[in-house]
Amino acid sequence: MTRRRWIADQVTGNRAALTGEHADHLVRVLRASVGQEFDVSANGIVRRARVVSIEGSRVEFELGDEVPLAPAPKPTLLLAVFKFDRMEWAIEKCTELGVARIVPVIARRTDVHLASAAEKRVERWRRIALQAAEQSRRPTPPEIATPMKLSGAVILPGSLRVVLSESEHQLHLRDAIESQPTDTGEDAILAVGPEGGWTAGELQQFQQAGWISASLGTTILRAETAAIAAVAITISALR
Repeated sequence: MTRRRWIADQVTGNRAALTGEHADHLVRVLRASVGQEFDVSANGIVRRARVVSIEGSRVEFELGDEVPLAPAPKPTLLLAVFKFDRMEWAIEKCTELGVARIVPVIARRTDVHLASAAEKRVERWRRIALQAAEQSRRPTPPEIATPMKLSGAVILPGSLRVVLSESEHQLHLRDAIESQPTDTGEDAILAVGPEGGWTAGELQQFQQAGWISASLGTTILRAETAAIAAVAITISALR
């Protein structure tokens, strides 16, 4: 049977712990008991672990052997801020697919109220990413960056940088990725626009910064659908 995996809140030597609501879920919902075995990611290293104590909102594990993990691409996703409920769905699913970093971007077509509230949502987005990472058995959740303006996002470094554009009709995303192969996907960056897409001026900013424009096809997708599809294609192409 596949063991449930947890990402430790605290790690000291060969001990790790879950705390607060994180521990409450394990104790009250899953009814964990002393002696039960799980996989625990401790500082990004997954190890076999045994519950040694349960005290209030704290579950402590004794860490054992390291669990080998297969290498995987770790792309960054620039995600323009859009309706929060749909954006949360995109963050959850892109985490499950394996994106390593998500950078929320304030785009020209981002609603002004969403833009002003975005920074206050970061901690919630990080909790969603943590839960999705554990559910999908990742060793770590993706980094969720503080929202930034597009002018700062377009200059992020990467050997492979692709922006999705509805106005691009020649180059598809997979072809764009495979035309400039990268060894690990560590520095690949994918940019997905808001509802309504990137403006012509924003696409010009990407072009001037050296990004490649690519398409997901002829259909017009919702922002969250585009993000999920694009991440799945990118990770598949980078493997």
